[in-house]
This record gives sequence, structure tokens and C-alpha cells, in this order.
Amino acid sequence: MTTKLTAPIKREIDLEGEKYTVTLTPEGLKLVQKGKRNGVELAWKAVVSGDAALATALQASAPAASTH
Repeated sequence: MTTKLTAPIKREIDLEGEKYTVTLTPEGLKLVQKGKRNGVELAWKAVVSGDAALATALQASAPAASTH
């Protein structure tokens, strides 16, 4: 039996030597590099509908576009 997600769950992961915090909430998930405030956020609805790839691509391109 699974447990219902009612409160945020935070876990630390290591990706290629960089530490990140993953937060799972009833609304979605957030991935933030340790020591930073901003990260990638995805709503569960976007994941289920397939819009997650598009949302991730848009978020990844936004900082690059603002530096030109």
C-alpha cells in the first residue's frame, strides 16, 4: 500500500559532483542546486499530460535568451 503525499518531502541527490535538493509536494516537484534559490519546477499535471518536456525546455532556454 502506498502513502498519500500530503506534505513536502525533501531529499538530497548528487549529480556529477553537484548537490541538489529534490522536493516532492502534492502540487509537483522542484529541483534546486544546493546553495541556490531558483531551480526547475514541474507540476504533476504537466508530467502526466506530457507537457513536462516542453516546460523544461522553455525554462532551460529562458536564462540563455536573457544573456544575449
